[in-house]
Amino acid sequence: MRSQGIVKDRTFDTISSIIALVLLLITLYPLYFILIASFSNPDLTNAGKVFLWPKGITLEGYRSLLSESRVYMGYRNTIIYTLVGTLISVSLTMTAGYALSQPAFRGKRIIHFLILFTMIFNGGLVPTFLVVKSMNLLDTLWAIVLPSAVGVWNLIITRTFLESNIPRELFEAASIDGCDHFRFFFRVVLPLSPVILAVITLFYAVNQWNGFFNALIYLYDSDRYPLQLYLREILIQNQELAMDPDAVNDMRYRANLVKYSMIIVASAPVLMVYPFLQRFFVKGVMIGSVKG
Repeated sequence: MRSQGIVKDRTFDTISSIIALVLLLITLYPLYFILIASFSNPDLTNAGKVFLWPKGITLEGYRSLLSESRVYMGYRNTIIYTLVGTLISVSLTMTAGYALSQPAFRGKRIIHFLILFTMIFNGGLVPTFLVVKSMNLLDTLWAIVLPSAVGVWNLIITRTFLESNIPRELFEAASIDGCDHFRFFFRVVLPLSPVILAVITLFYAVNQWNGFFNALIYLYDSDRYPLQLYLREILIQNQELAMDPDAVNDMRYRANLVKYSMIIVASAPVLMVYPFLQRFFVKGVMIGSVKG
């Protein structure tokens, strides 16, 4: 019986490993294909001849893309938006999560319900645009970082973490020595919350780095565009030039080549950082699945 159980366990482990390997390949291959396609001849890529390794290797796509001064300006703007937006978002989420985690907070249930309500229903694009316009935020940094400053899901996992890991008795003990909520938050809660700080920082930073919709709606000055909008402009420009009958083949070739290169340029920073920080993403998911 014991030997049969061992055989069943090994069979289960083998099947599970095979399934996990297949899922891993399915997940990673699109990223790998974009990488090798960015170094390959776009005609061969479109013909379906690029599969496991690059063919007709060329760096023309990267040369063409990185020769654009707009790319470097976009990187600068995106870094600024990411740093400022993440700082504001983490600050608001941590303070709001701490307030909602306090049992003595009056109106906690009503406020929590109203926050959750926004996950199902929201004002929509036009009312949001009118609010941003009425506050004179159009074409400014604040139009990018403020409308989406607090994510409801991030607020929920922050509140859940603080409820589960910061005992109420800790504040009661500190209050005996004259500690108020403000001092308790900065001197006790934050030092004890490195995990949730890392989780929501990563969530907000990645979302801000990849974001382009707010910039597309609220920004008019091209000097303030994030990287994603500059790359979009370059791609559209190449596609429009490809309609010129005098240079149709050359421009189509360049447009297809730049398309894959710009995906790598825009995603490379996140892809390089993610493998070292993925455990925090997993912890964030687990925090939300345990309670609340």
